[in-house]
Amino acid sequence: MIARTLSLRITVRFVTLVTLANIAALAIGGWLLNAQMRRSLVIIHQTEITELLQKLANASVDPQAVRDRILRDSRGDSALFMIQIHDHNGNVMFRSENLGESTLPDLPAGETQRAVMIEKRGEVLMTESRIGNWHIQVASSIAAENRLLHDYIRTSVVLVVFVALLSLGLGYGFSQILLKPLRMIARTARQIGADNLKSRIPLSEVRDELADLTNLLNAMFDRLEASFDQVRRFAGDVSHELKTPLAIMRLNADKLRVRVAGDPDAVAAVDDWLEEQARLVRVIERLLFLTRVEGGALLPKLKQIEPAVLLHAIAEDAAVLAEDKNIRFTLGPCPAGSLRGDAELLRQLLLNLVRNSLHVSSPGGRVEMSARQVDSGWELVVEDEGPGLPEDELERIFDRFVRYEKGTSSEQGHGLGLAICKSIAALHGGSIRAENRPDRSGLRVSTFLPA
Repeated sequence: MIARTLSLRITVRFVTLVTLANIAALAIGGWLLNAQMRRSLVIIHQTEITELLQKLANASVDPQAVRDRILRDSRGDSALFMIQIHDHNGNVMFRSENLGESTLPDLPAGETQRAVMIEKRGEVLMTESRIGNWHIQVASSIAAENRLLHDYIRTSVVLVVFVALLSLGLGYGFSQILLKPLRMIARTARQIGADNLKSRIPLSEVRDELADLTNLLNAMFDRLEASFDQVRRFAGDVSHELKTPLAIMRLNADKLRVRVAGDPDAVAAVDDWLEEQARLVRVIERLLFLTRVEGGALLPKLKQIEPAVLLHAIAEDAAVLAEDKNIRFTLGPCPAGSLRGDAELLRQLLLNLVRNSLHVSSPGGRVEMSARQVDSGWELVVEDEGPGLPEDELERIFDRFVRYEKGTSSEQGHGLGLAICKSIAALHGGSIRAENRPDRSGLRVSTFLPA
């Protein structure tokens, strides 16, 4: 998901960058085209003004004389130019016939050209030159230039859409090439696990930031491998170093119990010693189990198992445990089906949940175990009729050494049973949660296992 999202972001940004650059280039090109067309038209106007000045060089200021001097040549240029000449006082000396009744406006001082609207002629570009007493104005229609610009804009829109679609494909291909080293890193990282700590990310010949990242990750994998090895060695060493002395202590305590059989107080003290020693052995075994799970040293032996068969087998032992506490155990609905799991570990999980429920249930209460299929797997449920839990404790009960103090049993737990259940569920890729029963007092613990 991360790679696909990053690929999408790169593609979108690439398309956006290319499209914006294309729009900017086309906009600048349109502006330059329009400026060049107007500049060319102004040059033509200035040439025409120069010719008019030559014709007027020796003419009198009499309007008729000016008109007669220019009229002969202006008719031939009527398709290109509209000409108007007036003096400083605004007296029009000449107006070309193609202007009709329209008048070209006088431009402000210092301004030589402007696009203006002329009635019946539309938008024109006018150039004005002031030489002596003459105000010579030459204008040309820019309708053709405007049509050209409109065609340019339509063509540019088509080009922008085409380039955007093309850059979409190019951007996706670019993102795939760019992310190939990251996909290789992700693939190698997924392969590395408790059963495969030797894999490393191949190094590319190019020494860049990705090569530095690859070296960093490979070094981290080296440290992980060393840590996993230490955990495995620790688990084995502790198992050997602690169990043997405890076994010797129990053997000596049994011998001592025989020797002090005549002293009730001594026998009681030895029995307490033996009970605490057995309790210590159970705590060590459970801590070793959790250490092996979290260190990756314990791998589940996954096989296809039928939840119904598993629950029926567990129900026999659960019923015996319940009967000893005067609690009724029932096996609820268990549909046919299968899942991949480790039968021994799942048995340990469910029996731990049953023992926990028996611990908090009152005599005459009921504990039920059931299973049901959900959309993507199975849900194994153990329910009791105990006092339930405050909402803020429902998550904490799966932590280490968190004890449930409201039980009715005289037995004291270690606070590790539910932590082991959580670790077994995680080994199967599942999860576990607790909730208070909505129908009555009690707790429902549900274990989800993917199919």
